[in-house]
Amino acid sequence: MKINKDANPKNIKIGLFGFGKTGRLVAEEFFQDGLFDLEWVVRKTNKDNHKYATRLLGHEVDDARIFSVDEVSPDFYGRCPVDIIVDFSSAAAHRYYAPAADADIKIISAISKYKAEDLEDLRRMAEKTAVLYSPNITLGINFLLVASQILQSIAPHADIEIVEEHFRNKKEESGTALKIAEILGLEKKQHVNSIRVGGIVGKHEIIFGLPNQTIRLVHESISRAAFGQGAIFAAKWLIHAPPGLHSMENIIVDMFKKNIPVY
Repeated sequence: MKINKDANPKNIKIGLFGFGKTGRLVAEEFFQDGLFDLEWVVRKTNKDNHKYATRLLGHEVDDARIFSVDEVSPDFYGRCPVDIIVDFSSAAAHRYYAPAADADIKIISAISKYKAEDLEDLRRMAEKTAVLYSPNITLGINFLLVASQILQSIAPHADIEIVEEHFRNKKEESGTALKIAEILGLEKKQHVNSIRVGGIVGKHEIIFGLPNQTIRLVHESISRAAFGQGAIFAAKWLIHAPPGLHSMENIIVDMFKKNIPVY
């Protein structure tokens, strides 16, 4: 399949870290969206080095050259400028794009497993440029985060349990489920229940138990492409954002207040 995309200097230029199962789908979503130009992809290994991501995705165009992370030096961002860096790689990758903050390149991080020192690095970047951090960048999950807090404020004495379901080989607990527990003030070990079965992409359910009734808030990812759509939603907002550390929840609350449709 060949897609003709006329060069548009007004398009938002994207650099992507990560080209695994999720990264490939995110790259596809950005490539298909006419508002963006996918300029390059950085991956951990030398696999497919200097090939074009678009070719590997099945398109007959030479866009988004692939670089090894070993090639990313501080001057990389001067040679290969972009407007926004999107990170779907690993918790260590932020060390390679920290210099981009000095060039006022905005950053979207969708990494779920950061340590305290990693988050501190993001905060330092946010002093120089706009940084959006979301462990699960799907629109639905972030609506779920907002809605669950509203419901808890209405029914503060409700019993709350979190159930997360993922594919069989996912060993660790869901970072999204842990974040839900954190924002609701719940003890993670007591209130997060994990199920591993089959090929489930990801499902999160928050159960509110009240006398004579139960309320369930559920989000299910059908495809990892949902992460790409969430990143696009975030990028459209972030391109106009001032320096600072932002979140998807903040964006959604702001859009609710202004009655702005998300699509």
